[in-house]
Amino acid sequence: MSVRILALVGSLRAGSHNRQLAEAAVKHAPEGVEVELFEGLAEVPFYNEDIDVEGSLPQAAAALRAAAGKADALLLFTPEYNGTIPAVLKNGIDWLSRPYGAGALSGKPVGVVGTAFGQYGGVWAQDEARKAVGVAGAVVVEEAKLAIPGSMTRFAETHPADDAEVVEGLTKALALVAQTVSAAA
Repeated sequence: MSVRILALVGSLRAGSHNRQLAEAAVKHAPEGVEVELFEGLAEVPFYNEDIDVEGSLPQAAAALRAAAGKADALLLFTPEYNGTIPAVLKNGIDWLSRPYGAGALSGKPVGVVGTAFGQYGGVWAQDEARKAVGVAGAVVVEEAKLAIPGSMTRFAETHPADDAEVVEGLTKALALVAQTVSAAA
């Protein structure tokens, strides 16, 4: 049986290095692991309890919840915006945290990785994302870490899928998330 990991990318930019990192995860997933890149995070409206109503849930939010519900685990790819996670990723976490105590993240393993322009590769944003998903009820896979600094220069001419060091770190993070799923089964 294959472990299904849903990838959420916190950058909407067309040339996003975090999106490219997620594409590398899809391409280089270890044997027995399938990574699905979620499309449509930009269409999910800001979380508002008034519109989170059964029977009239916004379609994009319902699609996000359904995709996360079908996944065995999630891997978040986050850049760092002003020292924290982008609003689009936080919004996705908020939608997945509801209904309180029974959201799509509840009890589900989640890893966080990413790349950023700064010298630390977005570790503040990754820490904030881990905190948010943990509060939302996920099982945070603390060991599944990958922070790649200097994204603008490192990936200026090389796709992350073609960077052996990146692929090794990404494969390790995916394997750790998959192991957490298997251990819980």
